[in-house]
Amino acid sequence: MIDFIEQREREATDRRLGDSIASSKRPKPPSAFSSTMTFAGRALLRIKHVPEQMFDVTVFPVIFLLMFTYLFGGAIAGSTEEYLQFLLPGILVMTVAQITMYTGIDLNNDIRKGIFDRFRTLPIWLPSALIGSLLVDVVRYSLASAIMIGLGFLLGFRPEGGMIGVLGAVGLILVFSFSLSWVWTVFGLIVRSEKSLMMISFLVLMPLTFVSNVFVDPQTLPSWLQGFVELNPISVLATGVRGAMHGTVTVQQVVWVFIVSLILTAVFAPLTIYLYRHKK
Repeated sequence: MIDFIEQREREATDRRLGDSIASSKRPKPPSAFSSTMTFAGRALLRIKHVPEQMFDVTVFPVIFLLMFTYLFGGAIAGSTEEYLQFLLPGILVMTVAQITMYTGIDLNNDIRKGIFDRFRTLPIWLPSALIGSLLVDVVRYSLASAIMIGLGFLLGFRPEGGMIGVLGAVGLILVFSFSLSWVWTVFGLIVRSEKSLMMISFLVLMPLTFVSNVFVDPQTLPSWLQGFVELNPISVLATGVRGAMHGTVTVQQVVWVFIVSLILTAVFAPLTIYLYRHKK
């Protein structure tokens, strides 16, 4: 009798298992928003478990600001306090622009570890893995901006545009940085190692940040160099950020920041998605 009951239970279990395997119903794939937030959560967990990667947005900005203010302030402007009013918006732009390369580095690491191939086989909206990481990078940029501005206030920085101007300046930086990150995702998909990507980013960002209006007024530069400085995207952003903080920003300056950001996104975002789909 007991054997008969056990046999019937096994048969019932086998039927349920067979029904579940043969079922034509499949779970619905996650929405684009859901999958994007999942990958954003993954990027946040990476920060939680490897907190030292936040040094680039916590320690380096402080070093840059203190070094340039107190080493060059007296020589360039005659006063460190006066130079700080000009320098801080530019240093803020330079610092955030430089840390955008870590988006490409994280993507390159996923490719080398094989996680990238697994993501492409999932039934999800394909760009969600990229956009989720980019959204978390916006949090990193915001943290770097908060640290820089807070330190600037302690050193004597006084924005004439008030808090609204400061928030507007940070908004311009976040828009531009999100767009610039797409450049590094393209290189992250192309190059073979993170060292190569860091070298490329250094070769690109070094002249863009130093040959700009971040540190000095372009009027003090040779005439042949002023044209490049004015067209430099970093200069365009620094002009808008500096104007917003000091209450002198114009509509034209803001529009140019959005135009440059739109061009970067329109060129490099589709290219990133194409390479992401066809990466071998």
